[in-house]
Amino acid sequence: MAQEERRKTMLLTGASRGIGHATVRYFSNKGWRVITCSRNAFPSECPWGGGQENHVELDLSNPQGTMDAIKEIKEKLDGKLDALVNNAGISPKGPNGERLNTIDTDLRTWGQVFHVNFFAPVVLARGLIDELAATKGSVVNVTSIAGTRVHPFAGAAYATSKAALAALTREMAHDFGPLGVRVNAIAPGEVETAILSPGTDKIVEKLPLRRLGQPDEVASAIYFLCSQESSYISGAEIEVNGAQHV
Repeated sequence: MAQEERRKTMLLTGASRGIGHATVRYFSNKGWRVITCSRNAFPSECPWGGGQENHVELDLSNPQGTMDAIKEIKEKLDGKLDALVNNAGISPKGPNGERLNTIDTDLRTWGQVFHVNFFAPVVLARGLIDELAATKGSVVNVTSIAGTRVHPFAGAAYATSKAALAALTREMAHDFGPLGVRVNAIAPGEVETAILSPGTDKIVEKLPLRRLGQPDEVASAIYFLCSQESSYISGAEIEVNGAQHV
């Protein structure tokens, strides 16, 4: 009788809503164990389908706290991690919800955004490199269409952090490749979540597909990059944006 296949494990940041929530559901439905990271404690009514034993309370804007959390995460693993999905991201707005540009974004805001959107992914990947190498696993960084062009709603700090994350993806693919670990990114466009900005409908009118993307459509792209179906794809950034980039 064939030995029972080992259950795969993914670590996901930013799990509680939108793309993250959809990704938890998608991987769970595929039989994966999903460990979630959030700055909030695990709620009594879990919105993302995991369990207390599969949750790490972690504020990614705190560099030391992120580094310290590596030990707790390792304790939840069996020495093996099949996928790390760096999905968490923040995009602060002005007092009236306006886009923060390069002129009026406070330096502390720049630092907070980069700690969550850029530094946390590399800290987690480096800290868990042995566990990823043990499975020849995958890292998926969630970038954004705002990383390649000025966006009417995404602020300057958010956009530049996502552009930096795309470059980091290439660098990590080069450095992690010899260990058998693939590193890729997905760049979502306008996806239908609770945090859409007013006026998004005007963007949608100009999209070739004439509709918003759905969180599950992004989750399926993430799953593809974590599966053997993409076994020779590394260093790539897949745009999931209904041809918004053309």
